[in-house]
Amino acid sequence: MSVNVNRSVSDQFYRYKMPRLIAKVEGKGNGIKTVIVNMVDVAKALNRPPTYPTKFFGCELGAQTQFDTKNDRYIVNGSHEANKLQDMLDGFIRKFVLCPECDNPETDLHVNPKKQTIGNSCKACGYRGMLDTRHKLCTFILKNPPESTDSGSASVKKEKEKKNRKKDKENGSGSGEAGNHDNIDAPEAVDGDDDDEDWAEETTEEAQRRRMEEISDHAKNLTLSEDLEKPLEERVNLFYNFVKHKKESGTIDGADKEILAEAERLDVKAMGPLILSELLFNENIRDQIKKYKRHFLRFCHNNKKAQKYLLGGFECVVKLHQVQLLSRVPIILKDLYDADLLEEDVIFAWAEKVGVGVSKKYVSKELAKEIHAKAAPFVKWLKEAEEESEGSEEEEEEDDENVEVVYSSSARELKVETVKPDTPEKEEDDIDIDAI
Repeated sequence: MSVNVNRSVSDQFYRYKMPRLIAKVEGKGNGIKTVIVNMVDVAKALNRPPTYPTKFFGCELGAQTQFDTKNDRYIVNGSHEANKLQDMLDGFIRKFVLCPECDNPETDLHVNPKKQTIGNSCKACGYRGMLDTRHKLCTFILKNPPESTDSGSASVKKEKEKKNRKKDKENGSGSGEAGNHDNIDAPEAVDGDDDDEDWAEETTEEAQRRRMEEISDHAKNLTLSEDLEKPLEERVNLFYNFVKHKKESGTIDGADKEILAEAERLDVKAMGPLILSELLFNENIRDQIKKYKRHFLRFCHNNKKAQKYLLGGFECVVKLHQVQLLSRVPIILKDLYDADLLEEDVIFAWAEKVGVGVSKKYVSKELAKEIHAKAAPFVKWLKEAEEESEGSEEEEEEDDENVEVVYSSSARELKVETVKPDTPEKEEDDIDIDAI
């Protein structure tokens, strides 16, 4: 049974059709997997390689995928219903098949691995644009570009040109046209000599070392792009091991930029403060806040989600060193606040989760209540300080209204005087002449 490629279109005479997905679950236990039986036919209707939608399912489900192109078997690990995969395929079609302008699926992808860009062109309306490459599937597309029809046609043209040249040489060897043709081909021979010179490689040790570094960097980039396809838990573990290695090697003090770059590469920036708290904080947390302030600021500055994870990491540290730190909770929170690692809004939102609403994500509910109770004096002080600052700002605004700039032609400088508001003078009592 066929369905519309764009399933938001209910027209039964819609010209763009595709077969409905057929999924077959195989295996048991840990080896269970879902085989998409007709993925080749579906991909053909979408004008995309069958590996793309299969990999898309893997990215969305957090599951591994397998491709057996010889036997046309495309597999997603785990048990998944066909209807669920069909709905997920709609997301793939919206992002990677339909034209953003006319919503028709007559589009082609143009991959440029050097610039790390994916272009999109529509045959129906002539639209040309770039895809958003933040989705994990884009990493796979950049490494496995579709077979370009443009390059194929270009190679065909080149072959035709070569054949035509041979025919011209054979047919017109004695004519004047052949002489002209030889004149045109002459610079190509000169260019060929230049190409030979360009292809000559340096054989010095420095040149060899430079080439090896380029190769290793390229291999490293391939590995880095593969890491993004891993589940969140594996990426967090990779980041944890990276920071742990920096700490054990004694290079963590100046590695704040490298740590941030690694977190951004693995797409775990918001969770960074949680891992850093576990590895860098202990019972001497107050001194360590000052020491590693720069590391945490790179994650927490203007990032409220990262600040929430920092509070979670703080709770974990208190749990590990409960005897030494539980009584010092308000002081430590003030240190984090003074270091600009926590904003007032984040602290207030965290403090409001008391009683039933307290979070037990990082520590037990009982310990979380104790931590909130110990933090109450600091939160109260913070609220009062905020109210006082708002009140002083209002007073300053009122004082500014009563300030007037007075200019005197005889004075050399401008004078600022405070002008008291005019008060209506009391009218003199009427004097009764007869009473004198």
